[in-house]
Amino acid sequence: MYKIGEITEQTSMSTDTLRYYEKYGLLSNISRNASGIRQYTDKDISKLKFIKRAQGMNFSLNEIKDLLSMREDPQHAKNSVRQLTVDKLNHIENQLNELTTLRNELQLLLNLCRGSEDGCPIIDGINSND
Repeated sequence: MYKIGEITEQTSMSTDTLRYYEKYGLLSNISRNASGIRQYTDKDISKLKFIKRAQGMNFSLNEIKDLLSMREDPQHAKNSVRQLTVDKLNHIENQLNELTTLRNELQLLLNLCRGSEDGCPIIDGINSND
């Protein structure tokens, strides 16, 4: 059993984050001693590492909650996990396309600004979307 301070050191998560995850339902059944102090197990640490890794893969807390549920029986959840991952990948592909468009637009505005002797093409470009 580990106290919350030990968990924060092992996971690099704040105590506020740990409490929030418990309240949000990502961590359930955290035991407490007679004084009410949270006591975490190795299974809880494993869950926290899973959560952190899933966040690094851009899954939302709701999606992570689903993944944690699926994690309990991965063989039966395989299709659901696959679909969630396909949806996440499609979302990321869309974001990449939007970011590429944004980068190109900003690069164009910057190039116009470098060549401009009057006004500011960057401000004009932002204003043109009114």
